[in-house]
Amino acid sequence: MPGEVKVMVPTSKAEEIGVRGIIDKSAAEKVFGVLETNETEMSMNWNKRYRDNMDKMKSGDIYEVADVVRNLSFKQKEKGLSTGEKKMLNNAKQILVSELVLTEHASQDEIEEIVENKINTSFEEFKVHNEVDISSMSDTIVKKFIPFDGTTNV
Repeated sequence: MPGEVKVMVPTSKAEEIGVRGIIDKSAAEKVFGVLETNETEMSMNWNKRYRDNMDKMKSGDIYEVADVVRNLSFKQKEKGLSTGEKKMLNNAKQILVSELVLTEHASQDEIEEIVENKINTSFEEFKVHNEVDISSMSDTIVKKFIPFDGTTNV
């Protein structure tokens, strides 16, 4: 739990109420793999996107949380996030980092840096390099104006 919060749950009921143990090293590698992939499709409607991401976070599945972190990080880099989505991104990162700190036996700063590096690398790979460079298309751009009245100007 973030901060110094202590939650006590009877171990016999832990699974029943949705409490799971922390992930192991191989699962942590898979989480890092999620951060290194391209974003998953999200709704253009911010309200639906927010609800979908909230459902992923409530699922307790660390891979879903990593998906939210990656997707919202990409969206933040592309065009920014609403206040609600910024808060969700911060919460999702906190959940992700706090679990990875325990799994990787590393400091919070080290894990935050790894997460940011993986997101930045995947953003570069999937977003920046896939954008069309108009200057390299100068030979294929039509350079002739054809007005609607049928006359041509070159």
